[in-house]
Amino acid sequence: MVNPVERAIETMWEHYHEPISLADLAAAANLSRFYFARVFRASTGTSPGRFLAAIRLSRAKQLLLESSLSITAISYRIGYNSVGTFTSRFTASVGMSPTRYRWRSRSHAGIGPLTAAAPPQGAGRRRNRVVGTVCLPPCETPVRVYVAAFDGAVAEGLPSSCDILDGERTQFELSALPDGEWFIRAAAVGLRGPVAGPWRRQPLFVDGQQIAAGPDARVIQLALDLHPTGVLDLPILTALPELDCRHPPSLIEATG
Repeated sequence: MVNPVERAIETMWEHYHEPISLADLAAAANLSRFYFARVFRASTGTSPGRFLAAIRLSRAKQLLLESSLSITAISYRIGYNSVGTFTSRFTASVGMSPTRYRWRSRSHAGIGPLTAAAPPQGAGRRRNRVVGTVCLPPCETPVRVYVAAFDGAVAEGLPSSCDILDGERTQFELSALPDGEWFIRAAAVGLRGPVAGPWRRQPLFVDGQQIAAGPDARVIQLALDLHPTGVLDLPILTALPELDCRHPPSLIEATG
């Protein structure tokens, strides 16, 4: 049986291009608005409105990669009435404008720096490290695993720290994290060869945990047990993995 939150998220995916209110989602879940909002946050780590926004921007990323629709057409297709608002929110969430995102994909320019710039001096200690391992379910295809630290539940913008695991590597390290609350997100993407279009780089397995770093310098141990992507998992809005143009080491060695 589909639980109420899953039913509401399925409604979001089916009607993301339409105006959807909290009352509409609560009705789809057969719950009162206030109880629905609490249950939804407890299940997903964020609010219904933020989840819906993530779905819309995730769909925008897909349309930018797969179609030749104009930025204006895409903004209206995913439910925005203002191109300017769409562009601003896309840029803040993905880390670059819709036009640049599409250009970098088609020109194989890649994403560039994978981590956010350091905060100004005195903005907080950057001496915390997160080290740990990832555990994957059985999988027939080779995967690349992205592990990154974000300051919110949604994986958006440039992470504060990022590690990318190829081959048999299962240990990761996220360094120089400032003091505070961090969301560690991991996503495993199947490798289908260097000619695969970026729209095919969808996460097969994911996991996420929230941690508290600081105030003293320390190392935080973490084990990430990845699971198949499900309805409750938030879409990834950062430009990875779509704009990761690096070939797997095995391909480099085979063609080198």
